[in-house]
Parts: sequence; structure tokens; C-alpha cells
Amino acid sequence: MSTAIDPRLVEILACPEDKQPLLYFEDEACLYNPRLRRRYPIREGIPVMLIDEAEAVDDAEHDRLTAKGGVETGKRGK
Repeated sequence: MSTAIDPRLVEILACPEDKQPLLYFEDEACLYNPRLRRRYPIREGIPVMLIDEAEAVDDAEHDRLTAKGGVETGKRGK
């Protein structure tokens, strides 16, 4: 069971709330919005982009994720 997202999808994904790019962490099966400190799960390769399903991230987890970095989504058209 793969949690990787199709690279074409990574090019167009954006946060459903602020419409800005996300950070993609394939190894953690999640997308992260550092501005809103919200993590979206990826289940069986499908990002769950529902605001109600997102997980709020505390300061320590935010610092860990931003230090780790990730692949920025929404690069198409830039």
C-alpha cells in the first residue's frame, strides 16, 4: 500500500482554506500548511483535503516539520 501522491497532483495541490501551497512529506504520508499549522493526512495515496479532517499542529511539531522541510506543492504555473 503506497502513500505516495502522483507527482502531477503535487504540482497543483493547495490548502483548501487559504489556497496557498503546502509542504508534502511522503515519508510521513501528510501535507502540511505551515501558515495555518494544519496537517492533512494521505490515505492510500489520496490526500484528504477536508478542513474538518485536518490535524492542528503544536509549536514543537511545527518547528520539526518546518526544519525538516518538504516538497512544496502548487508549483504548476509559477
